[in-house]
This record gives sequence, C-alpha cells and structure tokens, in this order.
Amino acid sequence: MAGAAAPKRQDTRKFFENLSGAGKSIAVLTSGGDAQGMNAAVRAVVRMGIYVGAKVYFIHEGYQGMVDGGDNIKEASWESVSSMLQVGGTVIGSARCKEFRTHEGRLKAAHNLVLRSITNLCVIGGDGSLTGANLFREEWSGLLDELLQQGLINEEAARSNSALHIVGMVGSIDNDFCGTDMTIGTDSALHRIIEVVDAIMTTAQSHQRTFVLEVMGRHCGYLALVSALACGADWVFIPEMPPEDGWEDSMCQKLSENRADKKRLNIIIVAEGAIDGHNKSITPDYIKDLVVRCLGFDTRVTILGHVQRGGTPSAFDRILASRMGVEAVLALLEASANTPACVVSLVGNQAVRLPLMECVQMTQEVQKAMDEKKFEEAVRLRGSSFENNLTTYRLLSYRKADSELPNSSFNVAVLNVGAPAAGMNAAVRSAVRVGITEGHKMFAVSDGFEGFYKGQIKEIKWGDVGGWTGQGGSLLGTKRTLPGKHLDKIAEQMRIHNINALLVIGGFEAYVGLLELSSARDKYNELCVPMVMVPATVSNNIPGSDLSIGSDTALNAITDTCDRIKQSASGTKRRVFIIETMGGYCGYLATVGGLAAGADTVYIYEEPFDIRDLQSNVEHLTQKMKTSIQRGLVLRNENCNENFTTDFIYQLYTEEGRGVFDCRKNILGHMQQGGAPSPFDRNFGTKVAAKAIQWITRTLKESYKGGRVFANSEDTACLLGMRRRAMVFQPVSQLRDETDFVHRIPKEQWWLKLRPLMKILAKYKTSYDVSDSGQLEHVTRIRPKETNTSSAI
Repeated sequence: MAGAAAPKRQDTRKFFENLSGAGKSIAVLTSGGDAQGMNAAVRAVVRMGIYVGAKVYFIHEGYQGMVDGGDNIKEASWESVSSMLQVGGTVIGSARCKEFRTHEGRLKAAHNLVLRSITNLCVIGGDGSLTGANLFREEWSGLLDELLQQGLINEEAARSNSALHIVGMVGSIDNDFCGTDMTIGTDSALHRIIEVVDAIMTTAQSHQRTFVLEVMGRHCGYLALVSALACGADWVFIPEMPPEDGWEDSMCQKLSENRADKKRLNIIIVAEGAIDGHNKSITPDYIKDLVVRCLGFDTRVTILGHVQRGGTPSAFDRILASRMGVEAVLALLEASANTPACVVSLVGNQAVRLPLMECVQMTQEVQKAMDEKKFEEAVRLRGSSFENNLTTYRLLSYRKADSELPNSSFNVAVLNVGAPAAGMNAAVRSAVRVGITEGHKMFAVSDGFEGFYKGQIKEIKWGDVGGWTGQGGSLLGTKRTLPGKHLDKIAEQMRIHNINALLVIGGFEAYVGLLELSSARDKYNELCVPMVMVPATVSNNIPGSDLSIGSDTALNAITDTCDRIKQSASGTKRRVFIIETMGGYCGYLATVGGLAAGADTVYIYEEPFDIRDLQSNVEHLTQKMKTSIQRGLVLRNENCNENFTTDFIYQLYTEEGRGVFDCRKNILGHMQQGGAPSPFDRNFGTKVAAKAIQWITRTLKESYKGGRVFANSEDTACLLGMRRRAMVFQPVSQLRDETDFVHRIPKEQWWLKLRPLMKILAKYKTSYDVSDSGQLEHVTRIRPKETNTSSAI
C-alpha cells in the first residue's frame, strides 16, 4: 500500500524509526482504581520504549511507589512484560496515595525520579491521577530548585532533568473522562455485566421474576446506560438523567404492560450513583420494595460490585490499550520543554492527543452541571457517544401508544444476507422498533434474498423482537444467495407486499446484492425505492466501513482461544502453535486478533510473503526460545496463500524447529461465527440500524411524489458505514471502484496500519509510518451532530 503513494506525499511522511529514544528514560505507573487492559498499556509502553532505545522503568504501587522510591522503581526488560496482556487489573500495582497530595511527598517523588534521570512519565489512571501528574509537572522546576538548595542533587542533575514530560492514558471502567470515546477497561466491564445479565435472564424467565441490578458508576451512568441498551432492559436509572417526578407510577405501569404482553421477566438497571430530581439517591432496595408493593411481582436484587473490575480484558481493551501505549511513547519522544501534558485517547477508531487539563476541566464541568441540576447540559458535555446512547435507548425502550404514532403508510422490509454474524438480531430489533416508532409497517424477510423471491415475508411487530439483542446468529435466517437471477420474482414480491423501502443487514453478498438491485432499477419500477445496507460480517471486509457488526464478537472468540492455547504452550515449554482464523481473503481477524493475543507472526493475503519470510520467522522463534519466554503463537488467515497452507507452515516449522521447539496446529473454524454477541456488537448493531431507519424515513419523504414512492438516484441505494470518526451514508455505486471483487475485500484497509505495531511488540524491526498521529487537538470543539462516533459504544 505504501508504494502507491504519490512522490510528493513520500517527502512529508514521518517514520517512527527516525525518532530515537537513546539517552531518554521513561517511567510507567498505574494509579487509582484498577481497570482491565492496564497491563496491555504497560506492556506496549515498555516494549515500544525499549524498541526505540530508551530505558523504561516500572513504578510499582502508583504514586506511593514514586514517593517511597527504592525497589518500587525498577528497570523493565522486554521479557518482564511477557504474559501480562491477558491478565486483568494491574500487575505493577496501584495504590491511593495521600502523601503525593502534599508538597513534601512530591518533593520525595521528584528526588527519586532525578536519581534515575527519569524525565518522561506515562501515567495510566483516572482524572484524579492525571490531575496529580499535571500539578507535579507544573511544580517540577520549583521542586528541582528545592532539591538543589537542600544539597540532594547537584547542578548537573538539575540541568539535565530540567523538564518533565507527561502523557496520560485513561484507565477507568466508568468511561467518565471527557475527550475520549472509550477509556481502558470500559469494554471489559461491559462484558462482565452482560455475562451476568444473560445468566440472570434465563433464571428470571423460568420464574417470571423481576431483577434489579446495580452496576458501578458513582458519578457516571455510562455502564448502566450501555448495558441497558445491550440487554434491552425495561428501565434504567443514571445520575445524568434523573427520572421525572411520579416516575414510580410510570415505571410500574410499564412493567405491568410488559407482563401483559407475555414478557416473562423484567430487568431494571441502576447505576450506583442514581438520583431522583431532588438529589435523593435511588437504591436497588427502594425499587424492589416499590415493585413488590405496587405490583406484587417476585423481585430480586443483584449488586455486581467488583466483579465488573475483574476478569481478563476484552479484545477491544487490549487493542485500545496497546495502540494508546504506543501513541504515548511517540508523544513523549516528540515532546519539547513547552509541550503541555497530554492524554492519548481514541475518537472513532483514530488515536488522538488532547491537552490533559482541557479534558479534566471538561470532566469537572459535567459534575458541576449535575450539581446545579443542569442535566441536559451534563449529557451534552459527556459527548456525542453518550448522547447517542441515551437517544437510542429512549427510542427503543418506550413503546408509544398506537394513537401517538405518526401514520406514514409506508412498508419497510428488513432482511439478513450472507453468513450469520453476532449482533444481526440486535440490529433487526432496533430497526423494527425504530421503524414502528416512525409510523412504518415493518416486514421481516426470512432467509435473505432466497426467502424474498419465494415470498417468505411477513409483518413483524414490536413484541416479536423482544429479547433479541442477546441472541447470536440470525433469527430471521440468512443465506448467501444473490438476487441477480431472481430479479423478476423479487420485484413481484415487492409489488404484492407493497414494499416501499429495504434495509439489508449482512456481509459481502448483501453489498453485491444491493449493487445488483440498484442496477436493475431501469428495468423494474418496483426496485425504485430507498435501499440501505448495514455491514454485518465477522470478516470485516466491506468497502465503505471500517467496522462491521459481528467482528468484535469473533475477535473475542479468537482472543479467548489464543489465551488458552498460550497457557498450554507455556506449560509444556518450547512449543509453537499455528492457528488458522477465518476472514476469507481479509486479514482483519488474523491481524487484530494477533495484536490482542500477542502473536509472534501473522500471515495474511494483503501482505504477500515468501519462503524467505517463513525462514526468518522460524529463526526469530529460535532466538526467542533462548529467552525466558519459551512459547510461540503464529496466526494464519485461511486464504493468505494457496500454497503455503496451514499444513505446509506447520510441517515447515516442525522440520526447521526440530530440537529447538515442537509445533501444534489449531483451526478455529465456525466457532468464530457463533456465541452471544459482545456488548460492542449489540450496541453497534442497535445504533447503526436505528440510524439506517431514520435515513429511510427521510428518503421516503423526499421521494414520495404523486401518491407513490419513486427513488432511482444513486444516493438512494446506500451503505451506512463507519469511516474514521463518522457514520456516513455512501452510494453503493460509488464504492464499486474501492472494491476488489475477486477477493471480496476493499482495496484500502485502515487496519493495515496496525501491522507494524504488532510486529514491533513481537520484537521485529520494521518500518512504521506515524504521519497520522501527533497533532495535539482541542477538546472544547463540540463535534458536528451528524458525524457522531456511533462506533464508540
């Protein structure tokens, strides 16, 4: 891909290998509450630091270790961060430290850093930890003067350590930090909550019970809101949006209506900081007593507590933390004496740097708005991702009475096409409910385009999609059949059922199918209706979208399996596993799975390799076996090369590694398509489908002329995809040029930028283009409404 760049662009590119860390010392610490994924961030900082030639130190036990010094500050080696990627919490310890809040404490800490010539600090923690780091930086030169006067350091030490550079990463399960879409640990905490909710739903269903669940979030309702969205909870209480007075009656009425609708269970989610409009806290027990008193329902309370902080980090958190760790080292290498302390974070799927204090001030403004009861303002300040979640939750959970619904007299059909992907059902549920709220009549098509031409089309109501969010696979049924050969029958079915718009949720076949339907519009008037596609495929190989519904769940399946395999390899020692992943010709699952699992090598179709590469990979593993890490993990995409098959690579490694290591192979197969959808996929599916239906409503209104719908312009057959930071509707006809139809992949793929990262973390020397990173942005800019990052759950 790099070779295709124009010569002029070549000159402006900035390469990582030109940045040197020689002579610099970087220290990394974790502070405040622990969060899953902190270890992945520590590992990335250590390895990236060592890779560029810097010295890297661990500071154990957070700021307390910095104040106490001694053995708490230790130099890190490449091997010392091995095997910590899959461990929850923080291996280097975290402690609340009162002493660092005092001037004397910070003076001791400065002395300990100067003794080791550490002037680069990477802090992983919440807003309190990051504010403390910034204060430390502001006082730094004053602290050095004091140490000089007390004779604890000499002039030379004061001069060579004159500036302290600070980069922060936010590790907090609450996702309560402004300026970043996702903080490290949030996705894993959602995994824990959803595992519990899914388990509770089966028992609640058996006994027709109501469950009240309390989740963490003293000042921020993100976990409560997103888990409510991801499990289709009946009611949610969050600190940012207290319920209106009289909520007790409305809630009880809603619960009893749901029971009357044959729903056998009710789920109510409460954030631990939930309050009513008078600042009185709303507790799970208060809700339980209320439900029992008013409705007589059998009700139970479950308080999740510290389970949410525990367990292994999700694939998303490992990738997020690894990317941020690398970005943090880049930011430290580029920092000058007057660079403000910054935070590295993620917006959409892009790493950005933001001034630390701007983020902290914005985060404090949210609290201030809540204290002053300006709740609408608080929600706005939380950012577009939070706002989107709230709007979508309201759309989907409160069913309006038929009399309140607008009557659009339009019929909208929904179908799944291609292979099953986890999250498809969440998307269908969302589409059906938003469609009904917008006044449309919704139709479900079974078995994709095949069911369409056979006439397997029936109306689908609000209650029919209850409980669909947590189900894997495709409940509507899905097939790979393309519509091209059956256009006349499909047009006939559209006429019979008077279908005015189409929503297609699926993979590459859905995309090709939409191209075929839109090209046949001149021949069939029935196809002149708004059509939109939402990408759902584990392979993530759809042009026009950086992410697809289902790929996050598949990544987690791959990562979980690789963790187990690594454990087995560590036990037997000197063993290399060769693992084959799905994805067709698209190397997304293999590459990103490799990054999340800590693979040594990943073979993919997009990056051609030959026998010499295989040879050098074997030599690399031979060298690795001489260290204390005596295991290897090699991932291979199923179609990366027709001759270098999994068997071939396994046999080659076995022969070449004889006497040094032995090999095993593992083909992951269809387990990557199954399983309950991850919180990310449930949420992504829910939000994208809701957005697609809103587009359909707008386009139907625009194309309704003379008593009928007529839409044949190219912008009425679109794909809704996530591009960098925004959700965009793109005409499918325009995406044709971006597609390699033979190999069913987009010609350009953003995640290829992550490959050098994976190689560096596996100790390969490589070229890494970092032109994309680096510019310090500002937080105060409220992003335009339409380009919200619906990607960030």
